[in-house]
Amino acid sequence: MRISLSEVIVSGGTGKKTDVPLEAEKFLFGGIEYAYAKKSPVHIELNYISSKSVRFKAEGSFELEAECSRCLKPVMLPFEINTDTILVLNDDGRACTKDDDELLEYVEDRELDVDGFVNEEIMIGFPMQVLCGEDCKGLCPVCGADLNKGECGCDRVVLDPRMSKIRDLFLQDKEV
Repeated sequence: MRISLSEVIVSGGTGKKTDVPLEAEKFLFGGIEYAYAKKSPVHIELNYISSKSVRFKAEGSFELEAECSRCLKPVMLPFEINTDTILVLNDDGRACTKDDDELLEYVEDRELDVDGFVNEEIMIGFPMQVLCGEDCKGLCPVCGADLNKGECGCDRVVLDPRMSKIRDLFLQDKEV
């Protein structure tokens, strides 16, 4: 959903408060789609500051369904969005924050794209690696057993391939 920032600027001193439902069903990150397990409406407040700036507040909570990177168990990723910033509008209808000159991708033609804003906020807070727990042992690379449930007994020693000739000598029982 898009919200017009021009309406807030034209209205002068009056602001705008609204709850906007998130329209997106999935979040795309790193080529992987994550379904929303929970998504609350985004509470947005826009307040007039000047003819070129608007105070932007937003709150919302979301939960994404993901898989643990090590053991592939389902994991719920919670995200809380709480933003209070000043948007400075350019003549071309784009905007940047008061503290940063970088253009915001979710403001175009003096309209705020709520889904784009939520995507950017989730992307910023997305973990480098999704884990079911910090102590997750993952899956055995040989047989695929879940190592969190117990050891499988496989030989998982990975030797340096550069040492293969020396290893072959030891296996042949030759004198070194």
